[in-house]
Amino acid sequence: MRVLVTGPAGFLGAEIVDQLLVRGDQVVGVSRGRYPALTDKGVEYHRGDLSEADVSERLIRDVDVVVHTAAVAGVWGPYASFYRINTQATLNVIDACRKNGIGNLVFTSSPSVTFDGDDQRGIDESAPYPQRWLCAYPQTKAFAEQAVLQAHRPGELNTCALRPHLIWGANDPHLLARVIDRAAAGKLQIVGNGTNMVDTVHVVNAAAAHLDAIDALGRRPEIAGGRAYFIAQDQPVNCWDWITQICELASVPPPKRHIPYAVAYAAGALLETAYRLAGKKQEPAMTRFVAAQLAKDHYFDISAAKERLGYKVRLSMDQGIQELRSAWQQQS
Repeated sequence: MRVLVTGPAGFLGAEIVDQLLVRGDQVVGVSRGRYPALTDKGVEYHRGDLSEADVSERLIRDVDVVVHTAAVAGVWGPYASFYRINTQATLNVIDACRKNGIGNLVFTSSPSVTFDGDDQRGIDESAPYPQRWLCAYPQTKAFAEQAVLQAHRPGELNTCALRPHLIWGANDPHLLARVIDRAAAGKLQIVGNGTNMVDTVHVVNAAAAHLDAIDALGRRPEIAGGRAYFIAQDQPVNCWDWITQICELASVPPPKRHIPYAVAYAAGALLETAYRLAGKKQEPAMTRFVAAQLAKDHYFDISAAKERLGYKVRLSMDQGIQELRSAWQQQS
């Protein structure tokens, strides 16, 4: 296959590119930055901003499938920026696929599109989008996901959306790096009672799910297409036990102090208001979304991904932890 990957230099995008190359697919990469290493791997690389319609139409062509992973994540920042990169760029990708006759589109969404701040215990994809949003990221990703799913037309444009949760791995510059930095600085506290269960997914599994989706859309779009899918390790963990394990592997002190969820949530609301009024660009020390994510259960039923995409866990939790241990020992 000839596969176009947006965001090919990101943590997830790079792993998708590597897995595609290993199995012999031709890979085209599109992103806003300049990444010579992609060309060295054999990727046909193009630079462009997909939030511009003419750029999307010009670059997204002559491929069998598009894997759209490019996005801006985060819990703070101007709504317009999140909308432009997460929503408008996705709308442009959809239009480019239609105009250029590309038959398959796999979109990287997020489980946060269903998160309203309450516990999510073993929910499946029938869970509705929330009536309120705690930050711009899940809202703009939800708008994009809905557009992708509504664009599904079997035989014309086959689409699906994947929702990988808390992606991690040895070279993770986001989730694990953030946890370790905050713990090392003594700024990480256990929010709530410390018993909340969460799903995670190793980057190898998250990327493999995208390849599963590519193949499933090609083989049986009437079964795989037009749907969203939660993607996880299929092994929920206690959030704070897992964070403690990560901290110990990184040789930083794990969090010990507790803060009640109601206090953290109220502090997040106050800080958000203060930062917004002051026009501050840096992220507050606490937000409502972060407080809820750190205190509430959020784990998922991934039966649909298994049954409709053929998804399976390639790297277990124990194997992933061992990979972390080995990689960090070599770095130290």
